[in-house]
Amino acid sequence: MATATSTHVLTERRGRVLLITLNRPDSLNALVGDMGPLVADAVAGASRDPEIGAVVVTGAGRAFSSGGDIGLMKEVMSAGGRWTDFVHVVEGGRTVATAIRSCPRPVIAAVNGAAAGGGMGLALSCDIRWAAENAKFAQAFAKIGLHPDWGSLYALPRLVGASRAFELMATGETVDAAEALRLGIVSRVLPADRLFEEAMSFAERLAGGARFAIAEIKRSAQASATLSFEGALERELEAQERCWSSRDAKEGITSFLEKRPPKFEGR
Repeated sequence: MATATSTHVLTERRGRVLLITLNRPDSLNALVGDMGPLVADAVAGASRDPEIGAVVVTGAGRAFSSGGDIGLMKEVMSAGGRWTDFVHVVEGGRTVATAIRSCPRPVIAAVNGAAAGGGMGLALSCDIRWAAENAKFAQAFAKIGLHPDWGSLYALPRLVGASRAFELMATGETVDAAEALRLGIVSRVLPADRLFEEAMSFAERLAGGARFAIAEIKRSAQASATLSFEGALERELEAQERCWSSRDAKEGITSFLEKRPPKFEGR
C-alpha cells in the first residue's frame, strides 16, 4: 500500500522491494528542498528493515527528474540570490548519495524519461540503472552556469572516463538511452511499457537472493576503483571469510546439495 512520505516523494512496499517515487509530475519531478532528505530517509529505512531486500527509485509521469526546480532558482535569485537560500537543495543530493552508497541493499534506478541535472545525479548514485527507450540524460548544469551535484562528480567519471565526463558536464549535451547504454551509464534499455515491471521483477529477484553476500559484493564493487591488485585479492579473501561464516552460505550450500530452492535470511 502506498504511503505518502510527503506529496513530493511516495514510498510503497511491494513484497521485499521498497519502491520510491519522485512525485512532482507536473514539473517533471523537478527537485525542491524536501525531496533529497525524504529519499535519503526512505533509503535509510530500507537499510534498517530486514524484510526489505532491494530498492527501486523512479519518477511519476513522463520523467525521472528534470533536476533542480528552475522556478525555485528564479525565486531565490529574485530575492537576492543568497546561497544560503538554495544550499539545502544541493545538500539534499549529498544526503541521498551518501544514503544510497551506505545502504547494504541494491538500489535500482528505473529511469522512465528525462534525467537531467540533479535528476541524472540521483540516477548515477544508484547501484544499477535501467532506462526506458525514450529516456534522456543530461548534465545540464553548465547551461545555466552551475556545477554538477547530487553525486554526479563522483559517479560519472568512473562510469565513462574523465574526458567524456568532462565533455558531458561542460556542454550539457543530451544523451539518449541507446548512447547511455553504449557509454555504460545504464546497463539495460527497455520499451517504456515494460521498464517498471521488469525493474521491479529484477529487484524482487535480488531481494530473494543471498542478501548478506550481495551487501558484501556491493561494498567490494564500491571499493574496487581504489584498490591495488594485491588489495583487491585481500578484499576478496576477507569478504569471502565473512560470507563463508554467514547463515546464508550454509543455507545456500545445503539447499544446492539437497536440490531445493534456498531460503536466505540475509545473515
